[in-house]
Amino acid sequence: MFQRREFLKAAGAGLMMSVLPNLSWALAPAGYKRLLVLVELKGGNDGLNTAVPYASADYYRLRPGIAIAREQVLQLNGEIGLHPSLAPLMPLWQDRQLALLQGVGYPDPNLSHFRSIEIWDTASASQQFLTEGWLTRLFREQPTPKHFAADGVVLSSQVLGPLDGGARAVVLSNPQDFARQAKLVADQQPGRAGSALEHILKVEGDIRQAAASLAPLPRTAPSEAPTAGPKPNGGFGVAVRTLTDTLARGVDIAVARITLTGFDTHGNQQPVQGRLLTELADGLAQLRAEMTRLGRWDDTLVLSYAEFGRRPRENGNRGTDHGTASVHFALGGRVNGGLYGKTPQLAGVSDGNLPHAIDFRQLYATAIDGWWGKDSHDVLGGRFAPLPLLRA
Repeated sequence: MFQRREFLKAAGAGLMMSVLPNLSWALAPAGYKRLLVLVELKGGNDGLNTAVPYASADYYRLRPGIAIAREQVLQLNGEIGLHPSLAPLMPLWQDRQLALLQGVGYPDPNLSHFRSIEIWDTASASQQFLTEGWLTRLFREQPTPKHFAADGVVLSSQVLGPLDGGARAVVLSNPQDFARQAKLVADQQPGRAGSALEHILKVEGDIRQAAASLAPLPRTAPSEAPTAGPKPNGGFGVAVRTLTDTLARGVDIAVARITLTGFDTHGNQQPVQGRLLTELADGLAQLRAEMTRLGRWDDTLVLSYAEFGRRPRENGNRGTDHGTASVHFALGGRVNGGLYGKTPQLAGVSDGNLPHAIDFRQLYATAIDGWWGKDSHDVLGGRFAPLPLLRA
């Protein structure tokens, strides 16, 4: 008979799932068939060296040691260009499937990594403390269909983030490990135990359902891999491949989150950020190629996010310190590409920080209202205007 300690052992080995108390399943709207991919740039990516205001003399004044040289910038218009490591994203920009969201932040920003990402994950105000992720609140109010393998999968991290607090979320290091750990969960007979054990058994049942859907198919040759194309380099590309391998088998999930770590660039920023942006751009280009091959690119929306950005002025270690607003990406087959928000105004800036032009909760409202066709008011605790970046 399955023992509770075996279940906890399975969870500790990388299989994490939680279930909403008193969850009532219902037929979900077709909107959840559209996939949301959240890309966390953990550590706080530097926006000014990502979407570079290369025409601004103040940009070069503030960053004499780490500014991107004008001739290296991938120019998008007469003022803004991309970091050269983002070259793999240029076809998306030219096809108007890439939007740059300038000045994303929130009022009264907090510059602590822990507290600020908590604000982003829970969609709270700066002085508000919530315990559930914003996606958990959404899926509790309007559940995904019962046949979905999970509400969402989490890759490249053991932290559930916006899925914390009750969503059916699976940490998917890779499908093989997930399937192996899920075998520790034996069949049980619900209805013969108390409420506490019933809850555990319900969790087990959801794990078995997810395992059955997410377990890899046996392969006899490399050519039978569900994802085509070259083997990716770096953890981000591996996570993208794990996701597309899973989706290629027809697995239904509403959301996937992939974390790329290392953007806390207090020193020696240029090579570190260049490497990370290369990994990011290669992975996103790979994601587009594979989702296009699967016929799902038009139903995929990718949004990046991070706890904060960096300060405009470089520090004494050829890096940047914790800042406020930053640039983020939106891409997908239905994204109306271009520039949104406000180009950073650097004139007169010394050691200060940048105001935000887009409240990060507007990104979430765009996903909930515009992408899935739900009402975001209760989830976000107020009305935030979706961004007009989606095409029908």
